[in-house]
Amino acid sequence: REQVIAAAKAAHCDEFIRTLPHGYDTIMNEESDNISQGQKQLLTIARVILADPKILILDEATSSIDTRTEILIQKAMDALMQDRTSFIIAHRLSTIRNADLILVMNQGDIIEQGRHGELLAAGGIYAGMYNSQFE
Repeated sequence: REQVIAAAKAAHCDEFIRTLPHGYDTIMNEESDNISQGQKQLLTIARVILADPKILILDEATSSIDTRTEILIQKAMDALMQDRTSFIIAHRLSTIRNADLILVMNQGDIIEQGRHGELLAAGGIYAGMYNSQFE
């Protein structure tokens, strides 16, 4: 139980879990309509922390989480990706900023690749998308 609570705290979902009718003992399913999409994503991140997989694939894992919460959980996400192969699929580019290698795809083709700083310096599609998200 302590590991579950620690994972929930790392994913910033402990607070809302405690407000559920039965707290950590609340039974939920995919159709649970008493929590938001963002809260579901935070629960998924907590579950991944507990599972500790060797390979991690996250597809739009923070797309429904507000920017403030994403900043808070970024530390947990960075720790989660440490020392494991991770594939992060994201349109919100702040999520992938610290990646070892970023692949920019368009209609199934890789059109740019590199680290965040390299892609910004190149001034291509990635730089344009990144800068448009922070204007």
